[in-house]
Amino acid sequence: MKLWDKGGELNREIESFTVGDDYLLDRRLVKHDCAASLAHAKMLRKIGLLSKTELSRLEKGLREIIKLDEKGAFVIKKEDEDCHTAIENWLVAKYGDAGKKIHTARSRNDQVLTALRLYEKESLGLLKKKLAAFGASLAAAKKKQGKIPLPGYTHMRRAMPTDVGTWLGCFSASGRDNALFADFVLKLIDQSPLGSAAGYGVPVLKIDKRYTASLMGFSRTMENPIYAQLSRSKFEATIAHLCSQVLFDLNKLASDLIMYSMPEFGFVKLPDAFCTGSSIMPQKKNPDVLELVRGKYHIALGEEFKLKSLAGNLISGYNRDIQLAKGPLFACLDAALAALGIMSVVVEGLRFDEKNCALSEELFATEEVYRLVAKGLPFRDAYRKVAEKYK
Repeated sequence: MKLWDKGGELNREIESFTVGDDYLLDRRLVKHDCAASLAHAKMLRKIGLLSKTELSRLEKGLREIIKLDEKGAFVIKKEDEDCHTAIENWLVAKYGDAGKKIHTARSRNDQVLTALRLYEKESLGLLKKKLAAFGASLAAAKKKQGKIPLPGYTHMRRAMPTDVGTWLGCFSASGRDNALFADFVLKLIDQSPLGSAAGYGVPVLKIDKRYTASLMGFSRTMENPIYAQLSRSKFEATIAHLCSQVLFDLNKLASDLIMYSMPEFGFVKLPDAFCTGSSIMPQKKNPDVLELVRGKYHIALGEEFKLKSLAGNLISGYNRDIQLAKGPLFACLDAALAALGIMSVVVEGLRFDEKNCALSEELFATEEVYRLVAKGLPFRDAYRKVAEKYK
């Protein structure tokens, strides 16, 4: 039974269209919705709306659903619409009135907000771990090969000397900033929306939002119920932007490595185990993994724009358009987590060729200018004097 069912019959085509793929996407949220439901049930018991026995039954049922979900055995049917309905129907079927009471003082609006917020906190925690692992792989590569000279480029032309350590270090520095950004986003979303209901609070009942927030591990509650709904668009877009920032760095690293590993450059060798082949050209060793990482930045950028665009021009309060934001959010997090993981593996396998990385004379032209400056020659005269050598 649908949570909003009042006895009428919904047109089947309308039902299929409005549900979309939400019932599939919600598989990610089952354990988080159960965790939020358990906290909510404990609060209902605290304010006297559930008996001790009812709470015990609901707790047992919710933990059983989590175990079923871990085995892939908890099914969300299309007619359920979402995980919230599937969970409540399961509890009602097993525990009767206790299951019917679990939705007291809740709306699907604050249910999905809360489940998403818990999912996001977990995902961002994992993202931080992957950022740290990526940083460690860069540090290890720098320690082993960082002193190897490397040509620096501007305008896709050889410019000035640098080294492998400085090149790798730019991604380490940016990664540390990404970690700071992740900390900020985690702090931003660490607010429980449970209790905001449909966006205008819960009348009559004196619910305890701070109690449920503490049970779920949130540092604070969202006191303004309308802002709880507004935050869904803002917070998801901020998370997507974090993902696109992470992927921007990986896009740049992948682009560099594709160029550096070309036979024409030969600065770095990709292990054969990292490369795919051609179905027609037997000699080919293709950097497909780097090309796909490079492409994931553009995927995340598109999904970020979707999130921001979906939220535009909507009036305050919940609007069904926002259901369509789940897919882009999941896609951004999936892309960032997968790319970070694989690029840690790639960096660990890189081998720089010191001979091919050797610095040619023209790379030291700027150094030559400043040697003349140090001897007292005006910079512009020194610049022109050295430039004569490279006409």
